[in-house]
Amino acid sequence: MNLLLDYLARFLVAYVVVTSSFFMLSTVFPKAAFVARSLAAYLSLLVVALYGVLASIVLAICGKRQIAQWATARAFHVVMRLTTGVNFVVEDPNDILGTTRPAIFIGNHQTELDVLMLGAMFPKYCSVTAKAQLKHIPFLGWFMSLSGSIFIDRANSKDARSAMQGAAQEIQSKKQSVYMFPEGTRSYAKDPILLPFKKGAFHLAVQAGVPIVPVVVANYSHILYIKNWVFNSGNVPIKVLDPIPTAGLTAADVDELARNTRELMLKELVALTEKAQGRPMAMAVPAQTDLPAPPPVARTSSLEKPIVEKA
Repeated sequence: MNLLLDYLARFLVAYVVVTSSFFMLSTVFPKAAFVARSLAAYLSLLVVALYGVLASIVLAICGKRQIAQWATARAFHVVMRLTTGVNFVVEDPNDILGTTRPAIFIGNHQTELDVLMLGAMFPKYCSVTAKAQLKHIPFLGWFMSLSGSIFIDRANSKDARSAMQGAAQEIQSKKQSVYMFPEGTRSYAKDPILLPFKKGAFHLAVQAGVPIVPVVVANYSHILYIKNWVFNSGNVPIKVLDPIPTAGLTAADVDELARNTRELMLKELVALTEKAQGRPMAMAVPAQTDLPAPPPVARTSSLEKPIVEKA
């Protein structure tokens, strides 16, 4: 045991020395900052992951399991803000994060740095979603189970609606919010874009009868852009939009709900990015190809008032 601890201590000292060296080199070679902050971020993630496991165990014993992911997220935000100089600034004047529960929080997904973004805004009594199969993976599955993750069983599901049924029941019974990325993957985009939305989050909100809360993060390619080895310090604005109610909606309304929400988030994404980067932004956005196009004639739905054309 003593030998193991000695090796661990030596590794950590060497890691810190190498990271500090790259930070010093960055004053002469700017791309060295990418390596320095990447190393600092990975070390921060390791430290906070260990803290998260311990915090989840303690909070589960104390009957506070539902705030374990919030506690871990906040710790990660503080640690990584100190080690990388990146800070996400949340704009939530109506305290929607603190007063809307349960809800489906959704946000745009850019890079691995979104972990830090979640650390800044993650509300209490909220969790991420995960595939049910992850329950059985050592350490990761244990942490997710201990911290109250909402697991979605896709093994025998034919569509997004049936896959969300169990999760919807858990959200209702526990009054537990969830955070999801409807794009489904990271965009790694230099400009403010949104990839096509998958419909799972919207099926989940409709089945659970809870509002959708869009959370928009400015494009931060000026802070992190992996393709060009850019990783700088700086502030990134986050804006929490008003909740979108789903009461009375059905599966038939999901396509329109997803489309309208995406358009709303896109408009705010461009505005926030202009604010963050101080320059006008073009709206270069992939089409929502996985949702059917709006019908050519006016129609009535629970999301849209009827339009009557005069002869």
